[in-house]
Order: sequence, then C-alpha cells, then structure tokens
Amino acid sequence: ILVSAQIHDRLAELQRTAPQVKFVEISANTPARDIAEADASIGVCTPDVLEKARKLRWIQWLGAGVERCVQQPRIRERRPLITNLQRAAGASMAEHVMGMMLVLSRNLNYFLAEQQRGHWAASSADMPRLEDLDGKTILIVGLGGIGTELAKRAHAFGMRVTATRASGRTGPDYVSYVGLPDELLALTRDADFVVNCAPLTPQTTGVFNSQFFAAMKPTAYFISVGRGRSTVTTDLIAALQARRLAGAALDVTDPEPLPSDNALWRMPNVLITPHVSADTPVAEELRIAVVRENLRRYVAGEPMLSVVDIDKGY
Repeated sequence: ILVSAQIHDRLAELQRTAPQVKFVEISANTPARDIAEADASIGVCTPDVLEKARKLRWIQWLGAGVERCVQQPRIRERRPLITNLQRAAGASMAEHVMGMMLVLSRNLNYFLAEQQRGHWAASSADMPRLEDLDGKTILIVGLGGIGTELAKRAHAFGMRVTATRASGRTGPDYVSYVGLPDELLALTRDADFVVNCAPLTPQTTGVFNSQFFAAMKPTAYFISVGRGRSTVTTDLIAALQARRLAGAALDVTDPEPLPSDNALWRMPNVLITPHVSADTPVAEELRIAVVRENLRRYVAGEPMLSVVDIDKGY
C-alpha cells in the first residue's frame, strides 16, 4: 500500500492495524517497481503514480473533497474503489462556521480592534449594531456531513435552518426545508446567512456568482468552507463593494492561498481564515480512526466506509 508523506507520523499505527501489509511511503526516490506493485494507496492519487500503479484497487483519500482525485483520467478509466473522510471533520468545521457567524453578527472584529487601542467603545457613535442569531434564517448549501453538523448547531442557537442537497429532499427534522440545487436562488432570498458546504463538482464550480449575490438580502452574510472555486472571487468583491451583502467569511478562497494584494484582505466586513476549519486535534483523531478502520476492512474484505461516487464527485 502506497502512503502519502502527509501521514508519516501515523505510519506505525497503520502498521499495527495491518501487520501483514507492506507500506511504501511515496517520495521522489520511491522505486518505480514498488509503485507498480501497489494494489492500494492512502492519500496518493497523482497522475504520475496512477500511470505507474496500474493495479490500484483502492484509494483512501485524506480529506472530504476528492475533486483532485476523481477528475484524473486514469480514475475515470479504471474506476478503483475510492473512500474519503467526508464526515470526520464535520463537527469541527461546523464549530468554525458558528464562530464566524458570531464574529460577523456581533461585529467582534470591531471590538478586537478597539481593544488593541485600549478604547472603551460602548458610547462611540461609530459602534456597529449587534445582531442575534436567534430567529435568523441560515441556508446551508450542501447538506452532507459538514452541513448536517452545522444545521444541528444552528438549530440549537434558535435559527431557522434551510438547505439544498443534490441527492434529494430528505434531511433531519431540525432542517425546516431541504431543496434541490435549482432552488438555490429562491432560498437565498430569504436567508440571513448562506453557507457553502458543498463539494466541488462541475455543477458547483462558480455557482456563487454575480447572479447569486444579487439574490442575497443586503443585510445577509456569505460564508464558505466548501471549496474556493465554487465562488467567483471577482463577483464576491464587486458585491461587497456595492454593499449588496453585509459581509463574508471565507475559510477557502480562489485562488488559494489568497494573494496579499487581493481586495478581500482589506475589507472591514470580511473574515478570512487560511483553510484551517478542519485543523483541530479532535478532527485529526477522527480522520486517522476512519483511515485505520478502512484499512482493517480492506484487508479483511469487508464493506468500506465513506465510499465515493466517482461520477458524482463526492
């Protein structure tokens, strides 16, 4: 089994899980023969490896978004079993979104700046208005593992939760309405927060564009933890500059990393974190637990967890 250097520090755990397996850590010096003999990989799905590893039957991706893997021509041609970590970081990412929503609704960035000045701003005429989340409507675009965890937390805050999902209209009872992707604009018009939790597919690429931002309420916020390429960055900047929405919070951007001269960095109503919403100890342990369990199941010939539909892209 080929293994990405990304999990070098957890290799001993994998070896204990499957002591009969030979693990080959991928590097520039990995012998071509070792790659050619591999029948599985963990975190490895590059064009050069796929070209050499013609016997691959299983690929365990080390994230939720699998677009970089499933869009490879060799994957489409050979169609190996692909599993991902689609739910392992859902709770941690949902907490990140809730934090972003609180920063935006309570204007905490303003108060942090005043704190650095040593200024008690309560009587300032410039103090922004504070808003409650209770009673507001959140639209979750992509009611999968991340979106469902977010819906649970938003509901606990007293929010009305709506969502879209490509796989149908079913959802937990704390989601008041689940629509299909073609209902995005209609649902956006009623939302106070729109959160992108969707995977990157041909259908979601560029879906948050000028038409979408024109449908948002001027008092609403856009938050993205899905994939940066779902958002047309120039359209988001134009909408913010024209005050067609109240603000945005982005854990993912396009391009990524976001260049230092991009206008988003200097907008007071924009919060940017560098793709770190899943980088918590809890999420890390859950991810490695899924990898270990799928490894055990693969060796034992049992059904796997978090199987990816190659055609759908998630």
